[in-house]
Amino acid sequence: MAEALELTAALCRALDAKRGMKLEVLYTTEVTSLADYFIMCTAGSTTQLRALSDACEEAAEKLGEPALRKEGERESGWIALDFNTVIVHLFLPEKREFYDLDRLWREAKAVDVSPFLTKKED
Repeated sequence: MAEALELTAALCRALDAKRGMKLEVLYTTEVTSLADYFIMCTAGSTTQLRALSDACEEAAEKLGEPALRKEGERESGWIALDFNTVIVHLFLPEKREFYDLDRLWREAKAVDVSPFLTKKED
């Protein structure tokens, strides 16, 4: 089993590799018992939403952490993946704006994702 931060890093790299937008990570341990980290990411289309979801599942499975639950479908514009210590929220732009989880969980500490991201070739 992977540590929560290791899993978070792997999921962020997977989302970045699939060109996920507005990638944000919140450290939620001090504000909820649901998970240690929430990852939020925006997709530009339903096709990309599915690709981001698949990439997260593959990255987590490589670490021995299959998704415990998956809620939503790409047609709904919001997919939530529960990896126990990490919950990933994938949105289309209008759904992210509507549900505004960033505001809902504003008491959680924002995590700098830059150390987790895939390095770009020059």
